Amino acid sequence: MDRIKRNERLAALTRLLTEAPNRIHTLSHFCEMLGAAKSTLSEDIDILRDVFDTFGLGKLDTVTGAAGGVRFRPHMRREDAMAFLTGLCSDLQSSNRMLPGGFLYLSDILSMPEITRKMGTIIAGEFYDAAPDFVLTMETKGIPVALMTAQSMDVPLVIARRSSKVYEGSAVNINYVSGSAGHIETMSLSRRAVKEGQKCLIVDDFLKAGGTAKGMVDLMSEFNVEVVGTAFVMERAQQGHKLISNAKALMTMDVTEDGELTVKPADWL
Repeated sequence: MDRIKRNERLAALTRLLTEAPNRIHTLSHFCEMLGAAKSTLSEDIDILRDVFDTFGLGKLDTVTGAAGGVRFRPHMRREDAMAFLTGLCSDLQSSNRMLPGGFLYLSDILSMPEITRKMGTIIAGEFYDAAPDFVLTMETKGIPVALMTAQSMDVPLVIARRSSKVYEGSAVNINYVSGSAGHIETMSLSRRAVKEGQKCLIVDDFLKAGGTAKGMVDLMSEFNVEVVGTAFVMERAQQGHKLISNAKALMTMDVTEDGELTVKPADWL
C-alpha cells in the first residue's frame, strides 16, 4: 500500500469513528489499517477532537487502560439543542394537532429520520454515563427515536409489545394500568430479549400520566433489570400525580382552559 497522506487518514478516521458511535477503537487497529505509527495517529486524533469540539460535531474521547483506545460519542451542544427544539416546537404549536384524550399528533415528525436522529443524539448525551445495556420502548410510535438513541449509544433496541408473538418464543406478560385511560392493558416481552442484571434506558414518544412508562419499569423488574433513566419526546404539563418521576422529556405541552396549545423545550434544557 502506498503511503497514506494525513488528509486521507483524517477522512478515513472520521468515517470509521462516526459510523460506529460509542464504540472503542484501539490505536493498534488503526495502525494496521492505515499503516501509521501510534504517535502519528494520536496527533491525527487530536486534530479531529479539536475540529469536533469547535463545530459541535460530537465528542472524541481517549479511553485509557488495556482495552482502551478512542471513542466517538454523538453529542449536541445545549445551545444547538435549544435552537433545534425551539424551531420544532414552533411547528408543533398548532391547535389542529390536538387529539382526543390530551395527546398531540406527532407521527409526521417521528417519521423523519433527520429529526429523530437529533432527538436520539440529545437523549443519548444525557445518559452516556449511566451506561445502559439496551434501550427499551413500547410499540409503536416511540420506536424511531428509541432506535436513534440506541444507535448513538451502540446498544440494542428492545421493543415491548402489547401481545406476545409466536416467533419470539416464550414471553413474560404483565398487566398494567393505563395512566390516561385508567383501564388494564397488557405488555409482553420475550424472555430472550434481555438478561438478568443488565441496565436499561426507557425511551418513548409521549408521557401523560405515566402508566405505560410505569408498566415498562415493572416489566424490567420481572427480569431483574435496572432502569437507569426514562426519556420522552413530549410530556404533558403537570396535571395531577404522574406514576413515574425524574423523567426527561425533550418538550412539554400545555393546553389552557380556552383551548390554547403551548409547546416549548423542556426546562432542563
